[in-house]
Amino acid sequence: MYDPSHLRTFLTVAQTLSFTQAARRLGLRQSTVSQHVRRLEDAASRQLFSRDTHSVELTEDGEVMLGFARRILEVHEQATAFFTGTRLRGRLRFGASEDFVLTRLPEILEAFRYDHPEVDLELTVELSGTLHEQLAAGKLDLVLAKRRPEDPRGEPVWHDELVWIGAQRLRLDPDRPVPLIVYPPPGITRALAMEALERQGRAWRVVCTSGSLNGLIAAARAGLGVMAHSRGMIPPGLVRVPERAGLPELGRVDFVLVHGHRRTSAQSAADTLAAAILTSGDRLHPR
Repeated sequence: MYDPSHLRTFLTVAQTLSFTQAARRLGLRQSTVSQHVRRLEDAASRQLFSRDTHSVELTEDGEVMLGFARRILEVHEQATAFFTGTRLRGRLRFGASEDFVLTRLPEILEAFRYDHPEVDLELTVELSGTLHEQLAAGKLDLVLAKRRPEDPRGEPVWHDELVWIGAQRLRLDPDRPVPLIVYPPPGITRALAMEALERQGRAWRVVCTSGSLNGLIAAARAGLGVMAHSRGMIPPGLVRVPERAGLPELGRVDFVLVHGHRRTSAQSAADTLAAAILTSGDRLHPR
């Protein structure tokens, strides 16, 4: 009833909320993407997206279809692998940035390990900047991390806005330097926060440095200062700093998948994990 290719297109549109971006990611014409979605809507007898010339949003039925589509595709891929006799093997060195500690990435990795037990998956959790350096040095095969908007590397998983966050009761004194909670260099959000404050001409001081997201969150919850963070991934117990605080805009940040340049024995495994992450990207980005 539901064509796997149509479901895969649906998930990509749901993740990017853009028919144009979905077409680019899938290597299809935009008209083909629209046709796949229309045929899936016909098969379900429900409207899955509300769309106009400016925006694309999932309907309630579309939200429900997300779960069904993921499960159908997972079972389809398992059946294909079983009956074709193709089994992935090799050592896969995967790096994920600290941003994903509190997301559902572990569920995606667990499903990958279950489906491909002969792949030796090695996980490295580090700062985005460090992961990019390790990938360039050939120490990793695949990386899921942040990049600067002007950086062309990688396949976008999603785009998000960077915002200032802190404890609910935190009050900033406009006459004193902004207290910053940051990752150590080469943290991308660290650099963006400091650059934004310097452009504004506002003084700042570092009150906490930690390579662990949990460490930064603990400092922020204690009211030590503010930190730059993805709007869609604000941790529990922290809130956006109100505009009246006068902090500068931080712009947007891209979360991307980047493959290593060297072809390795784990290339097929890296491609398969990348496809699973792209298909399940909406599970990493809370709506």
